[in-house]
Amino acid sequence: MNTANIRVAILDDHQSIIDGYVYRLNNAPGFEIVATLNYGEELEPALEAHATDVLLLDINVPTSVENPNPYPILHDIPNLLQKYPNLNILVISMHADRGLIRAVMEAGASGYVLKDDRTMLQDLGNVVQSVANGGIYFSQKAHQFMLTQKTTPSGERLSPRQLEALSLCAAYPDWTSADLAAKMAVSHSTVRNLLSGAYLRLGVHSRAAAIEKAHRLGLISPHSPTLTIQ
Repeated sequence: MNTANIRVAILDDHQSIIDGYVYRLNNAPGFEIVATLNYGEELEPALEAHATDVLLLDINVPTSVENPNPYPILHDIPNLLQKYPNLNILVISMHADRGLIRAVMEAGASGYVLKDDRTMLQDLGNVVQSVANGGIYFSQKAHQFMLTQKTTPSGERLSPRQLEALSLCAAYPDWTSADLAAKMAVSHSTVRNLLSGAYLRLGVHSRAAAIEKAHRLGLISPHSPTLTIQ
């Protein structure tokens, strides 16, 4: 990075958490907050309007005011990184689910931090600077969870594209397979194959059951309760 300020965008549906991040970064030198957002569908317009070096991304934000389903980050992370190659994404979540952490990192995130990691929060400026410089950052608890988790649920064998498709299904439950194919820029038959393969590996027979089981296994963004960050 050069000596210019590191430009940071924040996506989180809890204003108190956004305020905490802004407070810490405003009290550290070399940062500029370019956007704060509460809904997933606000993200791409904000990135188009504001050059951004680091995105602090909560994985459980609702898609829009009208659509409370979790934003499909497993679809959008790789697309955003392709469109904005200088963007670095740091996921900050309350969920320490091995499958979800793996999926997020395979999608291209630069790190995964747990919201109860107070050491990270106190050192947020250095963490963001490290990610902006191309580093990878794991919350210690998230890293230890991955290292010590011994069992591997069957769902963890889903491919990144299968998880991407399920992430979109969860965000837009009324979409047809044709809608999903258009969003993923693949053929209708490819979507059918991705979903049928996911159903087989999850041991289910419907889209609704696949979404429910993927949520339960922590493979895609679950709904989360209200949080505050002190």
